[in-house]
Amino acid sequence: MAFDEYLAERISRVLDERKVIYFQKKMMGGLVFMVDNKMCLGIARDKNSGEDRLMVRIGEEAIQSNSHKDGIRPMEFTGRPMKDYSFIYPEGYDMEEDLEFWVDLALTFNPQAKKSIKRSKKK
Repeated sequence: MAFDEYLAERISRVLDERKVIYFQKKMMGGLVFMVDNKMCLGIARDKNSGEDRLMVRIGEEAIQSNSHKDGIRPMEFTGRPMKDYSFIYPEGYDMEEDLEFWVDLALTFNPQAKKSIKRSKKK
């Protein structure tokens, strides 16, 4: 198992309660929740600590205004933070109301998020 299935169930439950249309996609060794065909949130394992972390796409403004919250860290894969994305470590989403907070921020930002450009496959 490359990601925490219980966390995936918790996220699904919050999205279902909010009557959000979404689908799940395995990606980057984890699980991504797609809303309006855009990456909204996900689960990824920290290779160094082995902890599962919540990935949220909340926008730069929300990242700045919530930088004091427990568990929030820049989303970096190559040494540079990814624009609009953050990781939330378990201390930031263990409580149900904390998880709901991050899901709601991601859902609020989603209409402003740009869709990824589909790249054509090389032959």
